[in-house]
Amino acid sequence: MTNLSPPRGVLRPAIPEAAFQHERQAPCAALAPFIEHFWYVAWDDSDAEPPVQTTLPHPNVHLVIEQGEAKIYGIQSGRFTRVLQGRQRVFGIKFQAGGFYPLLGQPVSAIHNRICALPSALAGGSAMLVAAVREEQAFASLCTLAEQVLIPHLPAPDPAMLQVQAILRDIISQPALRSVDDLQLHCGIHKRTLQRLFQQYVGVSPKWVIQRYRLHEAIARIQAGDSKDWAALALELGYFDQAHFVRAFRVLTGMTPVAYQQSLRQE
Repeated sequence: MTNLSPPRGVLRPAIPEAAFQHERQAPCAALAPFIEHFWYVAWDDSDAEPPVQTTLPHPNVHLVIEQGEAKIYGIQSGRFTRVLQGRQRVFGIKFQAGGFYPLLGQPVSAIHNRICALPSALAGGSAMLVAAVREEQAFASLCTLAEQVLIPHLPAPDPAMLQVQAILRDIISQPALRSVDDLQLHCGIHKRTLQRLFQQYVGVSPKWVIQRYRLHEAIARIQAGDSKDWAALALELGYFDQAHFVRAFRVLTGMTPVAYQQSLRQE
């Protein structure tokens, strides 16, 4: 996991490595404005009760290669759950939030909650990647091949994309940005303009992004054991009260914060 912060939004971080392999790698500098990282997961489990992994949505589009196919996964509203049964290898490309729009050529909101074919700019080289994944080539080799496929199709620089990505970095790094009103004042950009930029480049609203990142922070706190005062945590993350926070947490994860905390202790 070169030059990457620990992954967030993974509900079961303690799955044994013997059952589940997860690798990530940052792209080369030329691709960094468009791609956050390459990733690879593999499992080989024939147990009667195989492990289950659940990940929570991020404001990112993914290119995913598995079972002989390459597909684009638009941003998903809900959690994604996979039973890690049998033998499987999956290679993916996580695009930067806002970084897929220049390749898609239409508002990213058009593929929200959708799984679709690759855009023409990427479709030509995808067959080589599909074959390499099927052949179970090493992860580093898959990343190198992906870069070779992607670099010739890099679009022209897009100042608006870079502006949106700077706003997204501020949302992540500044917890005081708890609402779209806060974001509007911080950026000096009208709310309607923010909404339009996010729908076009990111694919979801700025409110959605703020809420997801704050819930990812809550989950990271619980995993770290730093989450005893739920009311204080709710206020810190920008919720009106503890009840509002608990409802949002349960909608996204399927359980209350207390139930999630207890489930981690049982692992």
